[in-house]
Amino acid sequence: MLIINGVIHTMETGTVPEGFVLTEGTRIVQVGPMAALPEGADRAERVDARGGHVLPGFIDAHCHVGLYGAAAQEDDLNEMPSPCTPQLRALDGVDPLNQYFAEARRAGVTCVHTGPGSANPIAGQSVLLKTAGAVVDRMAVRSPAAMKFALGENPKGVHKGHGPATRMATAAVIRDKLTQALNYEAKYARAAADDALDDPEFDAQLDALRPVAAGRLAAHFHAHRADDIVTALRIAREFGLKCAIVHGTEGHLIADYLAEEGVPVITGPFLMDRSKPELGHLTMENTAILARAGVQVAICTDHPETPIVLLPLCAALAARAGMDDEDALAAITINAASILGVGDRLGSLAPGKDADIVVMDGHPFHWRSKVTHVFIDGQEVIA
Repeated sequence: MLIINGVIHTMETGTVPEGFVLTEGTRIVQVGPMAALPEGADRAERVDARGGHVLPGFIDAHCHVGLYGAAAQEDDLNEMPSPCTPQLRALDGVDPLNQYFAEARRAGVTCVHTGPGSANPIAGQSVLLKTAGAVVDRMAVRSPAAMKFALGENPKGVHKGHGPATRMATAAVIRDKLTQALNYEAKYARAAADDALDDPEFDAQLDALRPVAAGRLAAHFHAHRADDIVTALRIAREFGLKCAIVHGTEGHLIADYLAEEGVPVITGPFLMDRSKPELGHLTMENTAILARAGVQVAICTDHPETPIVLLPLCAALAARAGMDDEDALAAITINAASILGVGDRLGSLAPGKDADIVVMDGHPFHWRSKVTHVFIDGQEVIA
């Protein structure tokens, strides 16, 4: 496939005012200005993007698509009876035929990071999915993609009589499970070093936390208030976790601290009402303030809190609130991919990367611009 004559937002090597993207199979093979179009490339099937813009597929870095938010689907978001469910796998709950996947594709969203909700201090394993397909195993880019933790109001008081009722207790529950996971991992290490020792008795919860405790799987902390964000970072330091903050609504109040800590923040949703006390300091300037402070940021919809089709609009609103346009685009492309650990495959238009490409008839932030073509793994999914 050859896409020609468009403004190419590579998200890696700058913007090409009039260029091309050449793909072969599932991969991008060449990107450049029209003057550098290789001989023979014009024989490929082509899309003329003249007057339009060509971008890497958009990535929603945190949402619940396929688990919740569709009229025809039961709520598979939170496992309420138990406060700690790290053994749950989003892969086992996602309905890939949920209509929001099709709507996401039509909006140019080619990849989503979806998983359990935030009612539990430890909720379970998320999955990173392409938005095209009927079999979730074949759509998965990474499973598990992260382990979901939650602080603040959501996990408080939900588990009446058998769960935390305060912020202190929520943090204590997380610390207790992580300590158990470290001990469990240490027993495996001792058994591997000494043939006379048996592996520990299998524990599904602790086994799911082993890669988190060992720093191989990212810990994504739901946190809105500044103090909850700081608690998440405190726990991450104590246990050596690879950490990202999800939502970070009050991140703008401690932006310099977050920059010093070097922790990425997945901001959003901010296209919504201040529906609970934790959102009192909600502002669309949050992402811009964090980015200016040097924090790596992505933008999410938290679908269904904000419908996933509005992800590009959320980035446009962040730009209107003070972000550079390309930085705002990075927040739904290369930054999102990098935070999710797949920057080598997704998020930019570069040779060797997945051929996930969006063509629009105007600038992606103009309210009249429409998506005209979407490719996922080199296959056109809308035209």
